[in-house]
Amino acid sequence: MNIPEIFGTDVFNESVMQQRLPKTVYKSLKKTIQSGKPLDIEVANVVASAMKDWAVEKGCTHYTHWFQPMTGVTAEKHDSFISPIGDGKVIMEFSGKELVKGEPDASSFPSGGLRATFEARGYTAWDPTSYAFIKGKTLCIPTAFCSYTGEALDKKTPLLRSMEALSQSAVRLLKLFGVEDVTRVTANVGPEQEYFLVDRDMYAQRKDLIFTGRTLFGAPAPKGQELEDHYFGMIRTRVNEYMEDLDEQLWRLGICAKTKHNEVAPAQHEMAPIFDTTNIATDHNQLMMEIMKRTARKHGFKCLLHEKPFAGVNGSGKHNNWSISTNTGVNLLDPGTTPSENAQFLTFLVAVIKAVNDYQDLLRASVASAGNDHRLGANEAPPAIISIFLGDELNAIVEALADGHKYEGKGKVQMEIGVDVLPSFPKDSTDRNRTSPFAFTGNKFEFRMPGSRLSCAGPMTILNTIVAEVLDEFYDELSKADNFQSALDDLIKRTISENKNIIFNGNGYSEEWPIEAEKRGLLNLKSTPDAVPVFLADKNVRVLSKHGVYTKVELESRVEILLEEYCKTINIEALTMVDMAKKDILPAVMTYIKELGETAATADALGADVTVEKEMITKLSSLCTAAYKALGELENADAAASDITDIEEMARYYHDVVLVKMAELRAPADQMEALCGEKYWPYPTYEKLMFSASI
Repeated sequence: MNIPEIFGTDVFNESVMQQRLPKTVYKSLKKTIQSGKPLDIEVANVVASAMKDWAVEKGCTHYTHWFQPMTGVTAEKHDSFISPIGDGKVIMEFSGKELVKGEPDASSFPSGGLRATFEARGYTAWDPTSYAFIKGKTLCIPTAFCSYTGEALDKKTPLLRSMEALSQSAVRLLKLFGVEDVTRVTANVGPEQEYFLVDRDMYAQRKDLIFTGRTLFGAPAPKGQELEDHYFGMIRTRVNEYMEDLDEQLWRLGICAKTKHNEVAPAQHEMAPIFDTTNIATDHNQLMMEIMKRTARKHGFKCLLHEKPFAGVNGSGKHNNWSISTNTGVNLLDPGTTPSENAQFLTFLVAVIKAVNDYQDLLRASVASAGNDHRLGANEAPPAIISIFLGDELNAIVEALADGHKYEGKGKVQMEIGVDVLPSFPKDSTDRNRTSPFAFTGNKFEFRMPGSRLSCAGPMTILNTIVAEVLDEFYDELSKADNFQSALDDLIKRTISENKNIIFNGNGYSEEWPIEAEKRGLLNLKSTPDAVPVFLADKNVRVLSKHGVYTKVELESRVEILLEEYCKTINIEALTMVDMAKKDILPAVMTYIKELGETAATADALGADVTVEKEMITKLSSLCTAAYKALGELENADAAASDITDIEEMARYYHDVVLVKMAELRAPADQMEALCGEKYWPYPTYEKLMFSASI
């Protein structure tokens, strides 16, 4: 396989456009992409024709506007290129109008009250900044999705808005530093994707995995991740074949799949791409998750993207490595080599620190989901408390600035903002902190809180916007200063002093940290019902609407959608548990008890000691009784939720009552699994699920 030859072959990318579009059309399209100006319909017609010819030559028969509704997955409606010409014949056509705008039915997508069921009209609009690609025999055109009245019904539209807001704010501030050649600043992200692979036949025997994506029952295997021998271990042949197939498909789609390895938990793996602009990286990640699941089927696997498919071992996250760079190629979060570069670096660094502190509630809400609630704070995932890790050296620098004294780093190099050069600051100048939700890693920040299934769009939209807001605050202050350098000096020192509470370089898992965090005024929003409503706090509505990212109505709709999704998720899990316990687990254990009784009776008749059989029967019977009681309580608790009309109250009820009853049912069931004969237990165990795929 010649990777450079196959890379991007299924993408209508820059090189294809240069080959197939007239120069004037190509220039006009590039101008649209770079400036965001509307595309002339005549230009759109030429682009559409060239795109169609290219796709048809590669075997395509249909096209689709590929978009990202609030379901968390992608959506597509396929239309063929055929157009009748009479005499029972057709030609292949595709117009600029069809390229630029589509009209899928919007009534059945989550809208949080933005659309009534009878108000079906919705529009998809081509995003020319993200290349069209081929999937199967269909040309996929990345698009935004909005309602008939213009509200965003998707994840891409707010993301694009936030990227524009960040660019405008950063460019304006850079001009105060004398940087005149920068016309655009881009947010970039490289999302590391964790996932599990389990045997597909075993997956098919687990109702909980099928209906919910996670195991609702399951006793621990004799061996889990204690020895950490799976981490970075040899990739088994079957898994490696899957990874090789996945790489090739991603490369053909222009996705820079770079790193692959075993993760800590058995059957857990990770794939990481090279970073890209945030909207393209988000599109690529959505496509990547789809291909991961589809490719797993070919190799006899099921790819699990749930944040916590197995209790007691690591969950799966999506670590978003975020940075901002100029159109001239400067990473604004990369320490420089001159005083002015370092003044600029420290300005953007402290802007991010202040943004995260001021809007920690928004960042936490942006990663909230029922699945991620199980993951945060457990087995190497960061806690639900937002904090920033800077590392020893950079932390010492900001401490020195805040205290107003010179920093003496390695080699006794002294630093004063804007006077001396920042000491040599290599990318790996400090250890990594796996417990930190938001860590500086040399020239970028790693946001470790997003769950593995989550779209990158949500948290990146929030991060872009809150940083844009702080950059605006900095601009407003510095632009009025008589002495820019003196004002900058004061701004950086004051900002660090006022936001030191968010900087934490210690162990986020320690029992002392929540207590310390509370003293610092940091929020601990442990669950989705705690976190999601903060979207509607006055300060959050103000900042998101000010930058044109979300209107208040759009925010209200998203709160309703997220809370409704949470309630539905817990409801499905509860119903699945009831079904499994009632139809499979209790009957299986009762059958085992019956056989134990028959064995005991036979042995007793022969005069043998039946103490073991009687103890087993007593123990299992007691657990059956406890499980049956918990089963009834869970049924009643879940049924009572339907009487609650307020969605926020319902979400809190599911968290405070139904989840508790689910745990009460699981406890005796898992104990019974540990005692029950293997041939009687109705489902593949953790042992089989997590270790069979690696054989």
